[in-house]
Amino acid sequence: MSDNDDRLLLNAMADDELDAATALALERRLAADPALAREYERIGAVKAAVGRVERPAVSDDFAARIAALAAPRAGASAVAPPAAQRPARGVTWIDDWRAMAASLVVAAGLASGLTYALVAPGASPSAEDEIVGGHRRSLLASSAIDVASSYRHTVRPWFDAKLGVSPPTPDLSAKGFPLVGGRVEVVAGQPVPTLVYRRGPHLITVVAKPVAAGLAAQPIASTDEGYNIVRWTSRGFSYWAVSDLDAPELGAFVEALRAAADPL
Repeated sequence: MSDNDDRLLLNAMADDELDAATALALERRLAADPALAREYERIGAVKAAVGRVERPAVSDDFAARIAALAAPRAGASAVAPPAAQRPARGVTWIDDWRAMAASLVVAAGLASGLTYALVAPGASPSAEDEIVGGHRRSLLASSAIDVASSYRHTVRPWFDAKLGVSPPTPDLSAKGFPLVGGRVEVVAGQPVPTLVYRRGPHLITVVAKPVAAGLAAQPIASTDEGYNIVRWTSRGFSYWAVSDLDAPELGAFVEALRAAADPL
């Protein structure tokens, strides 16, 4: 596993985004690898420091004073005076310094606001971004599942016991998409059941987020970070299917899953 892969896992662990099996495996590596443990401590320290950053409050009075610093002095002429009447170099330097200081303060304020917008706790990624990130991390982990079984009567009770809810878990082996197992993902702060299917060497993550009964939406295909995604809503769940399969193959999988899970 590369250093970049390790950093992805460490950052995911610091954000409590790893599934139980992956987190346990990484904890064992941290106990045996001092360098990796130091990197995890560094990531934790940076996360804690960023969390303490407060958004600067800029009052109207402060903004007015900054504007006054940048404004030309009252009565200043737009035409340069003759050389004999020009102020000494020191005075000119002071005026230039005042304008530069105003520019720096404004730039610092804008940078602080931008930093806050990027790292503030409320600036959460979209559900799709979280789901794609979870799929990518599962490919890097030692195991992509928490419960390994191709038998749907094992996977569904496992979800019921863990979350109190389970989507349909059909085995699609006859269609070339065998069920591998399941895991729990966290989407928008909510733990949700996640199925894992296989197509040859390719894994397919199917996140099933509970929604209000009666909602329905036809499949919509998209791409994110090189992964193909199909999203739809049916019978109390919003589904996201994510894989590096070609779009037509992923579409065939979704069609087979919908036919088995939601027969009309």
